[in-house]
Amino acid sequence: MTFDSGLEAVVAAETVLSEVDGDAGRLILRGHRLQDIAGVRSLEWLIGELWRGLVPRDVGEAVLKRDLGAARAAAFGTITPFLPEASRLAPVEAVRLLVAAAPDCADDLPLRLTATVAVGLAAVLRYRCGEAPIPPDPTLGHAADFLRMLRGRTAASTETAALETYLLTATEHGLNASTFTTRVVASTQAGLASAVTAALCALKGPLHGGAPGPVIDMLDAIGTPANAEAWLDAAVLRGERLMGFGHRVYRVTDPRSDVVKRAVESLGRNTGRLHFAEHIERAALAVLVRRKPARSLQTNLEFYTALLLEALEVPRDAFTGVFAVARVAGWIAHAYEQLAVDRLIRPQSRYVGPLPTAA
Repeated sequence: MTFDSGLEAVVAAETVLSEVDGDAGRLILRGHRLQDIAGVRSLEWLIGELWRGLVPRDVGEAVLKRDLGAARAAAFGTITPFLPEASRLAPVEAVRLLVAAAPDCADDLPLRLTATVAVGLAAVLRYRCGEAPIPPDPTLGHAADFLRMLRGRTAASTETAALETYLLTATEHGLNASTFTTRVVASTQAGLASAVTAALCALKGPLHGGAPGPVIDMLDAIGTPANAEAWLDAAVLRGERLMGFGHRVYRVTDPRSDVVKRAVESLGRNTGRLHFAEHIERAALAVLVRRKPARSLQTNLEFYTALLLEALEVPRDAFTGVFAVARVAGWIAHAYEQLAVDRLIRPQSRYVGPLPTAA
């Protein structure tokens, strides 16, 4: 048997959901290039495309918008008793608690779980600040209602469009760590809520979904453009990872980064912050080329995601939770796809420990 510690050379699933082509810098979502749908299609449309033929329900865009709105309203009532305890946790851990409370036998669980992540995150963030959680508006789209529940006011159309663009980029991305976790748990037939809860545990890690918040920490630590190259160079020499740069799969441009950067620009504000970030990006890429010439380390999704979510007034420690608002729909699609395979995922390990001595 071939050993590969990171499983890069191992194909563990066949999927109709996405193709992540790292050499070409291309992301295909159910037959559509990301660049062709971002800023054009709604999140509900993409969820329908991913769930089509897998999740046993009507997945038309209009139907999903209606039913997901109703699911948000129902989720709000369900999560309320858990808010005092959940609000004591980090945001992504709070969402994990709320999702784990959903029984695996609940009606229309795919919608319920998708709704719970968005409603729960917004409610917890308000509750921990002493503000009353805001009930959902079932007539709104998922992105617009999330911003309204989070901030207590209706978002501008440009803000909703920018967030929706980001959510589209983050909904599905191949067999990443949290998605693989989803498929492993789903293969045991533990149930959809269990699979999504496990995925949230994987998403929390700083090498996966936990990266966008530290991007802002890095920008703040650098402080001024004049400090950029020296600060970044010193960090690389210390062996530290530059947050927002490099990807396990992409060897050229991460197409999601370009899409989200345009969404940041569309907001028409924080131009100073954007220009500063662009300067840091150029400096970081130059340092990485000089210090790590054997590796192609490009800007990834997290870099401009951090700027976008900061501009939308999302608390820094909640960035990973917003990632989950999008990715939960992809996890659900993968869970159903794995269930259709009907085979337990059970890889082998190679024993390298001591052997028993002869008697």
